[in-house]
Amino acid sequence: MPEMDGYEAMKRLRSQVKLKNLPVIALTAKAMNDDKQKCIDAGANDYIAKPIEAERLLSLMRVWLSK
Repeated sequence: MPEMDGYEAMKRLRSQVKLKNLPVIALTAKAMNDDKQKCIDAGANDYIAKPIEAERLLSLMRVWLSK
């Protein structure tokens, strides 16, 4: 995204009252040790790294969409 990175996008989502409870699953290609915590701190509900395991992603979506 040319205007902002994913962390900023999540922070902006969370700053909007109507989107405060929107489930956000962060997807990253990096998978560095502190990436998950950085995503959670920015507003993600959960985190998954590439390469995507389809069953894992579907499981996370089921968990967060059922809340």
